[in-house]
Amino acid sequence: MDRKKEIYLDNAATTKVSDRVMERIIDMCTVNYGNPSSMHNKGLEAENQIRNAANIITNVLLCSEEEIYFTSGGTEANNLAIMGVSEANKNVGRHIITTKIEHSSVQKTFKALEAEGFDVTYLDVDKKGYVDEKQLEDAIREDTTLVSIMYVNNEIGTKQNIEKLGNIIKNKNTKIYFHVDAIQAFGKFVINVDKEHIDLLSISGHKIHAPKGIGALYVRKGVKIIPIIHGGGQQKGLRSGTENAMGIVALGEATKEAYKNLKSNMENMMEFKTKLVEEIFNKIDDVVVNGAEFNKSVPHILSLRFKDIKGQALLHALSDIGIYISTGSACSTKKTDLSKTLIAIGLSPDEIYGTIRLSFGPDNYEDDISYIVDNIANLVEKIRKVVRGE
Repeated sequence: MDRKKEIYLDNAATTKVSDRVMERIIDMCTVNYGNPSSMHNKGLEAENQIRNAANIITNVLLCSEEEIYFTSGGTEANNLAIMGVSEANKNVGRHIITTKIEHSSVQKTFKALEAEGFDVTYLDVDKKGYVDEKQLEDAIREDTTLVSIMYVNNEIGTKQNIEKLGNIIKNKNTKIYFHVDAIQAFGKFVINVDKEHIDLLSISGHKIHAPKGIGALYVRKGVKIIPIIHGGGQQKGLRSGTENAMGIVALGEATKEAYKNLKSNMENMMEFKTKLVEEIFNKIDDVVVNGAEFNKSVPHILSLRFKDIKGQALLHALSDIGIYISTGSACSTKKTDLSKTLIAIGLSPDEIYGTIRLSFGPDNYEDDISYIVDNIANLVEKIRKVVRGE
């Protein structure tokens, strides 16, 4: 099918590697390619590049370099935080807490621990996706060792009040560790790990224009945690394996770019999102925004549900003309199971099947809005005629 243009609206799934990040990748592959564990100059230079990248991240999170550990991505960072802390502290207690809207890399890790005999509390959320604060406070027990709550939901874009939730946890028991999956927040918001009472924080490179296969975990100094990968003892013994120097440098560069342009990027995305929604509402009926109130929602994620529409059908039809969206999280190997997040906020199966997600980046422009909405409106009308038997 002839495509007029390609418009990528799936930035919450992954992002294009930026030009500057690509330059750094090429340098690390062709010039500074040494093993950072090697003692010769080539290895020392690679190690120096890693330290420089770590320093960029520490300046953003306002932490120390020794508190940053590099991983293969967000999934590993979440697994290391949850498994590493829970196993290290199981003699203190085996009760751990999370929510019903976490990413699968968190939910399934908790399920694995539950199978090992840990007692897990899954917190409810309201119809906008906010954690039930009273339920969190009531759930904390003497044997609770860990609470894990995501900063921004990857499907509906609800942003939790992490500082307030952290206060609730620490006021009940200062010894409980607070893990935050910040994969959809890092590079989009200013994060202060001390102010927000965060003990462990996960980030992912490919959500902020670095390549896939690199992430990091902030671990506050003094947190009791054990490794889940064993080997050569790199990264102070917590995460063995030769460091992915290329990926680490790319993550550092992407972090620098994201926070250098943070204000303008977020303002532009919010303006794009606002105008897009206005035009959608003007041209399409029976459409609802899922999640938080619009003025409280994050600029880069938009979840919409259409009456009498199959999101998958709309996704494929838009893909055929070069407009790329999602029906939810893309991290579950193309499964079509009902979204646990959308179930948790109270949507019916039909409403879930009618939901799509659009997620934005710096390469989305206002000039494309009419083209996007006209195509969505045209396809929605066609799909509805089929569904309604018209």
